[in-house]
Amino acid sequence: MQNYKLDFKNGNFRILQFADIQEQHRINPNTVNLMNACLDSVKPDLVVLSGDQIKGYALDLKGRHGKQRAVTLIRRICNPMIERGIPFTATFGNHDSECGISNAEQFEIYKQLPGFVWDTGPGEGDEGTFCLEIGESFLIYLFDSHAKDGKGGFGAVHPNQIEWYKSVRDKYESMRGEVVPSLAFQHIPTPEFFEVIKKTHPFSSKSIRAYGDHKNQWYELDPFNSGLRDFMGEAPATSFVNNGEIEAFLEKKDVKALFVGHDHNNSFTAAYGDIMLCFTQGCSFSAYGPGLNRGARYIDLKPNGQFTTRTVTYRELLGTQVEKKLTYALYEISPISIAGTVTALRESAIVLGIAGSAAAIYKAIKKK
Repeated sequence: MQNYKLDFKNGNFRILQFADIQEQHRINPNTVNLMNACLDSVKPDLVVLSGDQIKGYALDLKGRHGKQRAVTLIRRICNPMIERGIPFTATFGNHDSECGISNAEQFEIYKQLPGFVWDTGPGEGDEGTFCLEIGESFLIYLFDSHAKDGKGGFGAVHPNQIEWYKSVRDKYESMRGEVVPSLAFQHIPTPEFFEVIKKTHPFSSKSIRAYGDHKNQWYELDPFNSGLRDFMGEAPATSFVNNGEIEAFLEKKDVKALFVGHDHNNSFTAAYGDIMLCFTQGCSFSAYGPGLNRGARYIDLKPNGQFTTRTVTYRELLGTQVEKKLTYALYEISPISIAGTVTALRESAIVLGIAGSAAAIYKAIKKK
């Protein structure tokens, strides 16, 4: 049973999604300032933390004090919602458990916090997977998309989770006499996110290089399948495995949109058949991100199954001044991914090698 009653107010229910808070023990004040400003401006009825709340690989979360610091950090991250009495919920990303506390242990910490909303899901190991009711006419699914997919890519929702979703969907259809409109949230994007952007060439001014199973391919936003406020600063870091999650959503067309994070520099919505695929940019100032376009996404639900969505950014809410300016500047030039860094270093080495060889040949010719 869902532990907290969520319902429409005056015909509307507003969700605020924070993606990639990705904070550490010495929490960055800019992240907290952004969260506070978003909550005060948007005034949501529910906050969804869609994974990577914790920067689990941070050095200050390692060692003998690491676990206790992570427990304290979870509470500090949730304080902006707790102080305002706003219900919130959470699933997990690929970095949360790297601090040495399992997702199951972390979920128990969340459950003790005032205002945290959850329900039971598929079972042990999937504590971040469950369904929430919004009134009598809307469902919200949260999925733990795990860390890795076993084939070198990022995590994917597992087949047992998809079967669990289908059983919940069908149960509500049986109870209500019709499919119940729904939204889904998870951390890592599905492979279909590559199908809603445009494949291009490296000479396009807007092209972004992809890695992994899309290595040496280039992409940009499709101008006919994106909005004016949308941006893409990196290629989607999806799972290499497709377990049929989107296909399952489209079976009865109940899930109207899937909202993800993971790629801090991406913020766009695009139609994939009868479902919207939606990226939300990161809000962390303790990790790389889209400058002052770090932000959050809010979604307005209607009892008739319709929804609208928009993002809010640091620049809009707080202007151009930041605290810890040096840290901010360093994260703006930090590499986005290991794959990108390795490729850049390899290509730089090749270029330097060619340049060195050319110089040697030139000197040899000149001596003759």
